[in-house]
Amino acid sequence: MGNDNRLAGRDISRGARTGASSGRGARSGLSSGRGAGTGASSGRGAGTGRRPARRFAGVVWLALVLAGALLVGLTLLPHQAPARPARVVVASLPYWNITHGAATVLAYRRDFTEVSPWVYGLAADGQIVPQYPPGQAASVNAQIARLRAAGLRVVPTLANITAGRWSYQNVAQILHDPARMRQNVASIAALVRSHGYAGIDIDYENLRASDRQAFTRFIAELAAALHAEGKILSVALFAKTTNTGYDQRNVAQDYAALGRVADQVRIMAYDYHWGSSAPGPVAPIGWVGAVLRYARSQIPASKIILGVGLYGYDWSGGRGTAVSWLRAFQLSNRYHAAAHYDTTSQAPWFTYTDAAGHRHVVWFENEASARAKFGAAQGSQIGGVFLWMFGYEDTGTWAALGRTLPAPGRPPTSAGGTP
Repeated sequence: MGNDNRLAGRDISRGARTGASSGRGARSGLSSGRGAGTGASSGRGAGTGRRPARRFAGVVWLALVLAGALLVGLTLLPHQAPARPARVVVASLPYWNITHGAATVLAYRRDFTEVSPWVYGLAADGQIVPQYPPGQAASVNAQIARLRAAGLRVVPTLANITAGRWSYQNVAQILHDPARMRQNVASIAALVRSHGYAGIDIDYENLRASDRQAFTRFIAELAAALHAEGKILSVALFAKTTNTGYDQRNVAQDYAALGRVADQVRIMAYDYHWGSSAPGPVAPIGWVGAVLRYARSQIPASKIILGVGLYGYDWSGGRGTAVSWLRAFQLSNRYHAAAHYDTTSQAPWFTYTDAAGHRHVVWFENEASARAKFGAAQGSQIGGVFLWMFGYEDTGTWAALGRTLPAPGRPPTSAGGTP
C-alpha cells in the first residue's frame, strides 16, 4: 500500500509520462479542446450526464452495472456470429510495477498468454538501454525469469524514452538516417536473440506527420529481420477513428501499412481525457468502439490488440495526477466520497474536497469498466487485448477477464471464479 502512494503521483499512460499530452492517446502539449467540459464532464463521445450514485462495497464497486457493461461490448458493432476466444491476452508491465505486476500475472496465470515488460529505452546516441535504474536490474531480471518460467511468452517493449523523458530527436535520427535505421534494426534483433525473447514491442511515440513513410519503412525492415529468426513484432499505435486522427502523430502512423507487416498492432485506446485536459473518462466505451471499427477497416482483425488502461486521474486545479484503482478506492474512503458510474461512458467517478479546500474530480477504471472493454474486444472479434498495468488494479478485473476473454484452451469462468 505504501508503494501505491509512490505510484500515484506518476504520469503513467504510455505517452503521458512527460506531462505533455494531446489526449485520446495522442499525448502532446497541444490540447485539442475536445473533452474540454468542466467538473466531471466526459467530453465528446463519452457521455455528459451524471448518473445516480452507487456506493463502494468492499473491493467490488458498482456491481449493479455489470450486466450493462457486458451488453455494451455486444452492441458496439453489428451483430456477428459468436466470437472465438481472444488469441492474445498481454500484461504490459512498466518497470516501476514489475514486482507487483508479475505477482498478479502469476496469480492469474491461466488468463494470460504473453507479457511485455516496459523496460527498454534509447540513449542519446540511439543505443538501446534499460529504462530502470541500475539498482533495479536484479529485480527486473528476476521477475522476467519468473514469468518466463511460468511458460509466458516474453515480448518486452522498447520506447523512445531517454533519461526518463520521451525524446523525439533520438527516434527521428533513426528514422531519417538509413545507416542509423539499419543499426537500430540490428540492435533490436540482437537484443531479442541474446535474451531469448519471443519478439519485441515497439512504442516509438510523438512522431510527426512527415515521419509517416520513414516509420512504416522502419517497421517493415524490423519485421523482416525478426521474422527471419522466427520472432514476432508488435507495434503500439495511438488510437484514432480516422486516418488523420486528432494530431500529426496520428498521421505518422499508417494503420493499413503497419498492419500488413507487424504481427500485432496494439491500439492504445486510453487517454481520451488525460492529465492536462478537463476531467472525464480515460477511455469512454463509445470512443473505444469507434476506434475498433476504424482499426478493423484498416488492419486484419486477428492482428488488432486492444489496449485497456487500468488507471485513472485525480484532477484538481487544472491538472490531473495518475492514480491506480487502489488509490482511488483509498481517496473515496478517506473523504467519504460516494462513487458514481456513468453508464454512457462506462466509467466510474467521484468528487471530493481535500483538507486544503481544493475540489477534486476522479475518473478511474474498475471491474465494470474493464469488463465493458473486454466485451468490446470480444464483440469485434479482434486478436486480443493488452492491459496497461499501472499497479494495484481492482481485483475483480481478473475474474471479468477470465469470463469475458478466456485464454485459448481455457473454458470461461463462472461468476464464482471457477471453470
